[in-house]
Amino acid sequence: MIKIKRRNFIKRGLAVVVSTILLPPFFFNRFQSFGKVKLVPPEAKPIPELWKDDEINIAWIGHSTMLINFYGTIILTDPVLFDRIGLYFFGLVFGPNRYSLPALDFDEVPKPDLVLLSHAHMDHMDYKTLVSLTNKFPGMIDCITAYNTSDVISDLEWKSLQELDWGQETNLLGIKFKALEVKHFGWRFPWEKDRSKGFMVEGRSYNAYMLEKNNKRILFGGDMAFSDKLINVLDKPVDIALIPIGAYNPWKHNHCNPEEALMIASEQIGADHFIPMHCNTFRQGVEPVEEPLQWLMDSHGKYNINIGVKKIGETFNLT
Repeated sequence: MIKIKRRNFIKRGLAVVVSTILLPPFFFNRFQSFGKVKLVPPEAKPIPELWKDDEINIAWIGHSTMLINFYGTIILTDPVLFDRIGLYFFGLVFGPNRYSLPALDFDEVPKPDLVLLSHAHMDHMDYKTLVSLTNKFPGMIDCITAYNTSDVISDLEWKSLQELDWGQETNLLGIKFKALEVKHFGWRFPWEKDRSKGFMVEGRSYNAYMLEKNNKRILFGGDMAFSDKLINVLDKPVDIALIPIGAYNPWKHNHCNPEEALMIASEQIGADHFIPMHCNTFRQGVEPVEEPLQWLMDSHGKYNINIGVKKIGETFNLT
C-alpha cells in the first residue's frame, strides 16, 4: 500500500510539471491571480435539512454540482466545492478561480450517500473536493464513475467505487443507474487516450446517467455537445433533465448551447422539467458569463418544458 501511494504521489507530481507545458493555452488564459478574488455570491441557498424522504429535491450548488435527494437517497454530482479547479499538488490547486461561490460551503453539504461522476475533466472530477469528502466521511460514500476513469480517485477511501460503461446498468441504494453515451471527450491530461479519438478500449470515457426510483426518472447529462445520441435509447420519457448549457463558444463541438440543451431535453428525451448546469461558475468560454441563463429564459417558451431552476442556489421540488 505504501509503495502504491508513493507511485501515485510521484505520478501526480510529474503530471503537474508536464501539464504546465502541454495543457492547451486556453486553460491558462482562464487563470486569475493567486491573490484573494472576490467571488459572486449565490442568489439563493438550499436548506437540505428540510427535505423529506418522500420527495425529490434537486439543488444547483454551482457548475455541474447538484445535490439531489432522490426519495431519501442523497446524491452529489460532479462535486466542485472549492475556489479553484485544476492540478492538485501538495494540497494546492493550480488552475482557474471560480466566478461565483457555491450555494453551499463544503462544511454545509450533508453527507452524500453516493457521488456520481460523469468524466475525468478537472471541473467535474475535482480531486480536492473528492479527497476532502472521503477524508470527512471515510468508507461511507459510494461512487459511480465513467469507464477508464476510476484510477484517478482509486486511492481515496470510498465505501465502493465502480465504473459504468455506455449501456451498462447497476442497482445501488435502491436506485437503478444506467450510463449513456453522449458527444464529448474524456482525457484528463492531453497525452491520454480518449474515446472521442477512437480509443474505445483503452481510452477514457464520459457518461450521462439515467437514475430511476419509484417510477421517477432523472437524467444527469454530465457534459455534452448537441447530437442525436440520446434519441431512441430510452424506453420512456424522463421526469427531470439536468443538461449543461455553457462553454459553447468556441467549444461548440464539446458543449451544447441553451437552445440545443432544450431541444435535447424536450424533443429527444421528452422531459417534463429542465434544470440547467455547467454555467455561471467558471469562465470557460468566451461568451459573457450571464449569457447562457439569459438565452435559456428567452428560448424556453418555444418548448413544452418547465424550467425547474433558474439560478445557482435554487432548489427544485417534486412531491
